Amino acid sequence: MSSVARGTLVNLLARSATVLLVLALSVLAARIGPSTQGAFALFTSVESLVIALASGPGLLLARQVSQRGQASPTALGAVVGASLLTGGAAGLAVAALAAWGPEAYGPLALLAWALPLVLLTPNLACLWLGAGRMLPMARLSLAPPLLALAAVLACSLLWPALSLGHLLGSWVAAKAGVAAGLLGWLWWRGRVALPSRAPRRAEWSFVAMLGLTNLVGMLNYRVGLFVVERQMGLDATGLYSIAVIAAELLWFVSGSLTQAAYSRIGSADPQAAAATAVRVAQLSLVALLLAAPVLYGACVLLVPPLLGAEFAASLPPLALLLPGVVLFGGASALSAFFTNHAGAPRVPAAAAAWSLAANGVAAWLLVPGLGLPGAALAASAAYALTMGLLARRFARHTGLRLRQVLLPGRQCWRDLQAVAWRR
Repeated sequence: MSSVARGTLVNLLARSATVLLVLALSVLAARIGPSTQGAFALFTSVESLVIALASGPGLLLARQVSQRGQASPTALGAVVGASLLTGGAAGLAVAALAAWGPEAYGPLALLAWALPLVLLTPNLACLWLGAGRMLPMARLSLAPPLLALAAVLACSLLWPALSLGHLLGSWVAAKAGVAAGLLGWLWWRGRVALPSRAPRRAEWSFVAMLGLTNLVGMLNYRVGLFVVERQMGLDATGLYSIAVIAAELLWFVSGSLTQAAYSRIGSADPQAAAATAVRVAQLSLVALLLAAPVLYGACVLLVPPLLGAEFAASLPPLALLLPGVVLFGGASALSAFFTNHAGAPRVPAAAAAWSLAANGVAAWLLVPGLGLPGAALAASAAYALTMGLLARRFARHTGLRLRQVLLPGRQCWRDLQAVAWRR
């Protein structure tokens, strides 16, 4: 696990720096007002949903690299073409939502034109994900928020007061600029060429199922936010979004572990792939259990003075979100096993669909009476359901007992030491 430990450290540092940059933008939005933060959260949530839906070509590329060791220029060309076509279609849909949907979604018109480029970076980054190379991925994850924050700060010098338009314009321009630069660099290096054949039916099916799985999973993370906006308005959305952002910081730990081990989880050897997935899942659960109280304490100390006294209302829903977020941390490795090794994305898709249904119905019923804590309770229960469904299916698929999947043993402690001290 030493190489995984090094990769995890690189990935965790990069993701931590990325989230700090995004948090800086959220702080700027929140200081303008809760409604501005709510609009910013809705904007980035819709963007994340589109990216999730269009993630299939990139993850297919990562699986090919994991199992074959390389990707041809024509394979990269196919990913570029699929991203541009999907982005164009999604851009039309988002433009329609901005024009004819609820008023809160009007700013999405700014996102619609840039979606073909916005989808390129996460898909092309899967070239390095499949190879287990975390440093190039770290550069790609850091560049957009860093450029966006620099652009926002420049706007603050040129205009007396920041607005939502400055934030969103800087965000979209940074995402599009990084994508254009990445594509130009790959083309210049001869890494991209026109596809030599049409995708096979099995590949189309795999890509579509991956996109649907990730869309359902991402919507599961965000459905509470959309319910709060519909039932309580943008101010409440801004408050709840801070709880969601803070809770999901924990997933940067489990996500870093999974990404660092992604190529090993995709190994063609069933026993090796399953053993790696179990070790990463258990390590994620223990690491998040240790990190959750620290995160909550930090939020209690920092959120009101940084964002304003009204944002103290985000702390109770945060406390209710954390148990489910901790449990869900182990699900990413099990999901990666079914997607990258077994080639069966329908398994995590089914688990995510059940979780989404439970989350959406519970949030719609609980928010009117309980407010923001109701949305948090619904999400936390849905995350626990996802972990339970995936763990049961994983145990059945691999022949392991459920307690062998969920309960950490001595190996987990050794792995925790390896990650902490890079042994």
